Amino acid sequence: MKKKKNNKIILYIIIVFVGVLMVYPLIWMIMASFKTNSEIFGSVQLLPDSFSFDSFVNGWQGTGQYNYTTYFINTFWLVIPTTLFTVLSSAVVAYGFSRFRFPGKKILLGILIATLMLPSTVVIIPRYTLYSKLGWLDTYLPFYIPALLSCNAFFVYMLIQFIRGIPRELDEAAYIDGCGSFRTFTTILLPLMKPALFSAGLFQFLWTYNDFFNSLIYINSVSKYPISLALRTAIDADANIQWSQIMSMSVVSVLPLVILYFLGQKYFVQGIATSGLKG
Repeated sequence: MKKKKNNKIILYIIIVFVGVLMVYPLIWMIMASFKTNSEIFGSVQLLPDSFSFDSFVNGWQGTGQYNYTTYFINTFWLVIPTTLFTVLSSAVVAYGFSRFRFPGKKILLGILIATLMLPSTVVIIPRYTLYSKLGWLDTYLPFYIPALLSCNAFFVYMLIQFIRGIPRELDEAAYIDGCGSFRTFTTILLPLMKPALFSAGLFQFLWTYNDFFNSLIYINSVSKYPISLALRTAIDADANIQWSQIMSMSVVSVLPLVILYFLGQKYFVQGIATSGLKG
């Protein structure tokens, strides 16, 4: 019994140690937002000499004619519709693959899964050429339209696995009560899919929010920049970079993601576990 207790204590110590290592970069970023450049580069101490919120106030003003209010509004205009379109379209496509029989279903599903192995960098040039001809560059349409057309196979596959775990008897009972396919989907399956839908939405929100490369390729106007590009612009502004302001805005930009994750942690873990993606 004593040996088992000692093993548990050692395990907890290891877990705490690993947890601190993983959280330390975030803690350092928060502390660096209160430091001067000389403190950041000239000292290894974690805590600043004094705590001042000037870096947050000055950092929020930005380096040009636009401040971070504009950048945050742009970010949510980009991220929220993209997330909603992705969840909606992926749910509809997953419902079709998991509940209906149609010619070429297995072939189409195989092609869908095969696209998961295709590196995104391979299709950057064809996509850019297509969006340029359609006149979508410097707009959010390169994010909205693919999301609306369910172009991310990962979420479709994830929701297919979840729907397959829902008994078909529920669908049959709904059909007996007079429900059609659409009503069965909206009133029976969608409420049961809530954990998986939230997981898919959280994944898409995080990926779009943190996306730097696609935003850099498709968006040219500073007035339309999301947070990811705004932070990079602050580094390019001049030679005398105020790193405390960049760190402070990085802290502010991370807060929505942290809050969202902790608010939806229950649904996120449940959705992953029941979608067949765990392990």
